[in-house]
Amino acid sequence: MTESNPPAVTVLGLGDMGTALAEALLAAGHPTTVWNRTTARADRLVTKGAARAGSVAEGIAASRLVVTCLLDHRSVHDVLGHHADSLRGRVLVNLTSTSPDDATELATWAACHGVDYLDGGIMAVPPMIGTPDAFVLYSGSRAAFDTYHDTLAAFGACHYLGADPGMAALQDFALLSGMYGMFAGMLHAFALAGTEGIEAATFAPLLKRWLSTMIGFADTAAEQIDNGDYGRGVVSNLAMQATGYDEFLTLAEARGISPELLAPLGPLMRQRVADGHGAEDLTGVIELLKTKSNGSDTARTGSDA
Repeated sequence: MTESNPPAVTVLGLGDMGTALAEALLAAGHPTTVWNRTTARADRLVTKGAARAGSVAEGIAASRLVVTCLLDHRSVHDVLGHHADSLRGRVLVNLTSTSPDDATELATWAACHGVDYLDGGIMAVPPMIGTPDAFVLYSGSRAAFDTYHDTLAAFGACHYLGADPGMAALQDFALLSGMYGMFAGMLHAFALAGTEGIEAATFAPLLKRWLSTMIGFADTAAEQIDNGDYGRGVVSNLAMQATGYDEFLTLAEARGISPELLAPLGPLMRQRVADGHGAEDLTGVIELLKTKSNGSDTARTGSDA
C-alpha cells in the first residue's frame, strides 16, 4: 500500500471516540465508511467525505479493515454476532474498551470465523486523536499490525505489545490505574489548599511542577521492582514516610477534608514498616498488593493486621 492509495477503512460505532477515529482517517486520506445505530451520528462525517453504511453488513462489505469502537464488550458481540461470515478474511481491530479476558474471548471468536484480530487500547481522549500526544496499544495478530501500521498511525503512535490479545487491555488498565491514582492525589491537594481560600488556578502551577518532578519515581520504582531490591537507591526511607503520611490525613480531617482518597495507602505503609522494611523505599508496598490469586500466600486487604 502507498500514501497515494491508502486502504479503505470501516468504523463501526460513532460515539465521541469513534467519531474522532473516523475524522482522523478522513484527514489521512483513507476512504472511510461509517456506521452507527443512531444514523444521525454519521451526518457530520458524511459532510467531510465519509460514506454512510445503511447497515453493519454494508459497512463490513465496504472495507477489508474494520474498526470497532463501541460501548462495551457486549456491544461488540451484539453488533458483529450475526455477521461472522461477512467478516471472514477481513481484519478486525477492536478499539472498544474491554478487559484482557474479553479481548481473549473476542480473539478466539474471530479466529473461529477466519477473522484476523487485533485488540487495542486508546491512550487518549477524543480531542487528542491524530495528534502527537495520542498513542494506542495493540496486541494480537502481528500480521494485521504490520499490514495496517501506517493506517492505524492516523490515530496516534502505535505500540505493538505481542501476540497475546489481552496484553493491550491489561496495559491500558494499568496505565489508567496510574492516571486515576494521580487524579485522586490532585483532587485531595486542591481540596486541602482550598481550605485557606487558595484558588485552584493559583495552586495548579505549583502542583504541576511538583508532580512533573516526582514522575521520575517511575524509573526508580521500576528498577527496584525488577531487581526485587527495595533498598536500592533509597533517598527517603519508608519508616520516615509512614510517620509523615499520618500527618497528612490528620490535617485533612482537621480542615474538614475527607482523607478517603489518600487513606488506603497509610495502613500498607505501616504494615510494611512493621514487617521490618522501614529502611527500604515506598516501592516495597507493592508486595502487599499481591493476593493469593497472583502467587502470594495470603491475601492482603490493606487493613492493619
